Amino acid sequence: MSLISKLKCITFDVTGTLIAYKGELGDYYCMAAKAAGKPCPDYKRMHEGFKTAYTDMAKKYPCFGFAAKIPNIEWWRTCVKDSFIRAGYEYDDETFENIFKRIYASFGSSAPYSVFPDAQPFMRWLRQKGVTVGIVSNAEYRYKDVILPALGLNKGSEWDFGVFSGVVGIEKPDKKIYEIALEMAGNVTPEETLHIGDSFRKDYLPARAVGMHAALLDRFKTLEAQKWSEEGAPVFPDLVSVQEWLTKEETIKVAGSNVN
Repeated sequence: MSLISKLKCITFDVTGTLIAYKGELGDYYCMAAKAAGKPCPDYKRMHEGFKTAYTDMAKKYPCFGFAAKIPNIEWWRTCVKDSFIRAGYEYDDETFENIFKRIYASFGSSAPYSVFPDAQPFMRWLRQKGVTVGIVSNAEYRYKDVILPALGLNKGSEWDFGVFSGVVGIEKPDKKIYEIALEMAGNVTPEETLHIGDSFRKDYLPARAVGMHAALLDRFKTLEAQKWSEEGAPVFPDLVSVQEWLTKEETIKVAGSNVN
């Protein structure tokens, strides 16, 4: 019996699994600064500044300010401003607002992202098989309402439900976000569900903790992938390989498989 015949639901991480960023973050911050008449920021400093600012904001106000009831745009305004300051760039209020509006608009559109070519066909194939398809992502509401639809990944044709941290106020690796996904899928059992992501800590471990099957994608040939496999995670280079794995008649064992 194939694994696909045992599953009622498959959930996906988004970034690194279904979509990827085009270029570097510095590209967009630089373009926004230049459009406001300012010199192009140093890419490396900008990247490091953003990483630190984002980490601090996510720790202080997790899930994009959900619990603190901070509007999404205000959360990002603070994060972007702190990113520039940490990178050594400080602007007057009017200049910063012009820069910020461009950055916020860019990352709220399809412009900075690309869809992996196997994502849409695989998701549609699952739904044709009668499998409920869900999204489980540490993302804000614009992924659900704007970004994924703009990229051709639509609710109703590619996926059935989405659990987004900025909407539900819980984020991976908290296993509660996976429990919410099971409820939204129609209270399917964990044994009837597979989660596919690209993070051992955020995707594989918490999904397994609630009893779900789990698999990881290593699209960029990361050094950690070998360790994931050694820890028992099924690891695949793409969704085409996952589809082959799911349809193999001899597929019985899931969590302990060592697939590379």
